[in-house]
Amino acid sequence: MSEGALAGFTVAVTAERRRDEMAALLQRRGARVVTASALTIVPLADDDALHAATEACIGLAPDLVIATTGFGFRGWVEAAEGWGLGDRLREVLGQARILARGPKPCGAIRAAGLTEEWAAKTEASEEILAKLLDEGIAGHRIVVQEHGEPQTEFVAALRAAGAAVVEVPVYRWVPPPDVAPVRRLVEQIVAGQIDAITFTSAPAVRSFLSLAGGDADGVLDRFRADTLVACVGPVTAAPLAERAVPVVMPERFRLGALIKTLTDELPKRAVRLRVAGETLEVRGHAVLLDDVFRPLAPATMAILGALAARPGAVVSKDQLIAVLPRGNDGHAVDVAVARLRTALGSGKHIETVIKRGYRLRVDEPA
Repeated sequence: MSEGALAGFTVAVTAERRRDEMAALLQRRGARVVTASALTIVPLADDDALHAATEACIGLAPDLVIATTGFGFRGWVEAAEGWGLGDRLREVLGQARILARGPKPCGAIRAAGLTEEWAAKTEASEEILAKLLDEGIAGHRIVVQEHGEPQTEFVAALRAAGAAVVEVPVYRWVPPPDVAPVRRLVEQIVAGQIDAITFTSAPAVRSFLSLAGGDADGVLDRFRADTLVACVGPVTAAPLAERAVPVVMPERFRLGALIKTLTDELPKRAVRLRVAGETLEVRGHAVLLDDVFRPLAPATMAILGALAARPGAVVSKDQLIAVLPRGNDGHAVDVAVARLRTALGSGKHIETVIKRGYRLRVDEPA
């Protein structure tokens, strides 16, 4: 199949940062991509909270600095440069122990001319907390570089252990200025038009479900049943796990690995049947007939999906009317079936059962 491993599937991207990169990677694999950023990032140089926290960090002269993201740490140093605080910040950080939440912050730390003492292998704040509590941090001055939202429990645990903590909100996530794309995506998910959705941060998950409003339960039902949910890692997946939503995630918590996991997993969800001597694979908005890609209109796809869900069984016109995107009548079903036969290139795949309905001719499972 020359169209790509994800041809025939519709995938939603909810990230803002690296959104275009993710969309390009998915489109290169043949997917139809819908983008709707669930969050937007407050520009670092315009953030008064970061400016104030930077000055507080310099004044604190910390014993320990915790870097949580490469993007955030790099942006912090760049913002400090813009305010004329870059040299003083690097001097203070250079005199402290620096712990990193995984390898990505390490690159940013070194790019700033600094050196990390240790990095968490799990890329989780819990591993850092366990290490510090084991060491004992009473009386220590600690700076925590946050990653988009307050780390309330983590910081509270440090303070409970006797540390003085300054939180550095290097960037902040806020709802997108235009929520219309998210609302449209919610409607598409509830209507069963989205085959997979990607999330790259836990705040994005929470924001997306919040913006779904009264449709949140319908979205979660789809996530549990039909729509494949792909998360970059367990921290991102946590708000979904709390709601009993199954997710797939890569072993390495990276964007490229996320796309590969999605590319491997989504085609497994296609319905594969032997129909009239040929292999028929039913995907989101298209079929593969002996690996030949054939896109279908929504109504035609709905009819085929209903027939493929009950291979070899007669599906009545009333049942098929119910699955059409806009309802309609028996004539609309007949038209959709005629178009489906044309799209498949032959009338041998679908049998007409007089006065009863239609049946997909099945040989055996592929």
